[in-house]
Amino acid sequence: MLRLHYCRNFQEMKNYLLASVLAFILYVPSFAQKSEIGVMVGTSFYNGELNRKKLFFLPKFAFGAFYRYNFNNHFSSKLCFLYGNVEGNDALSATPEQIQRNLSFKSVIAEFSLQLEINFLPFVAGDSKTPFTPYVFGGFGVFKFNPKAYVDAGSYIIYSDDGNPHTYTVTEGGWYALMPLGTEGQGTTAYPDRKKYSLTSFSIPFGVGFKFNIASGIGLGLEWGMRPTFTDYLDDVSTTYANPLVLRAEYTDVSAVLSDRRVDASESNVDRQRGNSTNKDWYSFAVATISYRIKNKQAKCAAYQ
Repeated sequence: MLRLHYCRNFQEMKNYLLASVLAFILYVPSFAQKSEIGVMVGTSFYNGELNRKKLFFLPKFAFGAFYRYNFNNHFSSKLCFLYGNVEGNDALSATPEQIQRNLSFKSVIAEFSLQLEINFLPFVAGDSKTPFTPYVFGGFGVFKFNPKAYVDAGSYIIYSDDGNPHTYTVTEGGWYALMPLGTEGQGTTAYPDRKKYSLTSFSIPFGVGFKFNIASGIGLGLEWGMRPTFTDYLDDVSTTYANPLVLRAEYTDVSAVLSDRRVDASESNVDRQRGNSTNKDWYSFAVATISYRIKNKQAKCAAYQ
């Protein structure tokens, strides 16, 4: 009886698997008919403490790839990967306070996002009967970043909270990752409320685009999207200046130097405003796209059409 029960279960399992495979085979063509794959190339830039308002300021090269599923001729979903670089530099600002602060950074941005697109006009990818459409999009993304700053080797004088100047030495110049250095006192015993920030955060992509068909199954597009984020440390600048003596004791001289890069360091800056923690950082991608609609393979025998 046990063997008979086992055989019946095994047979049911085979039937279920066979039915699942057949359903998948029948489903894939209709799924593929509405699918597109594509690549993107363009530029990326950042807005935050080191670039408050300027659009397309210090743009950097960006690229990516996407998969788009068209629900109908007005609505699509898009799974997207984008990789770019962003940069900020107080020295290039027109604001005297920023020039005096003299902070700078660069960071890579690697983003995965899921977006919903809404076409203003009926549009079928690669179909000359629907030549073009403007569209809007919005979604949710997760991204990795890693702010770095450059410092030359040498000696630097920084005033501490005791009102006296102290000399800090950078023995090896170059680019330094800023998060491990805790430049605003993150992770130190003197600032227990300041935790080290994560290098992974979330964003809300939204923007506009224009896409058009150029050949059977092939489309081009232009797209610009902004990304408000859930972090204020994309540029490693958020709160107030930390005590450089604490940074030296618990990290290194490099941490103290990269924390306070003022042009005129004639007095202590400890506990004074370094950034604005109430405003999160943004980044943006502006790209050109090319896509290919995945077509069904026609059956060779008419009986299987």
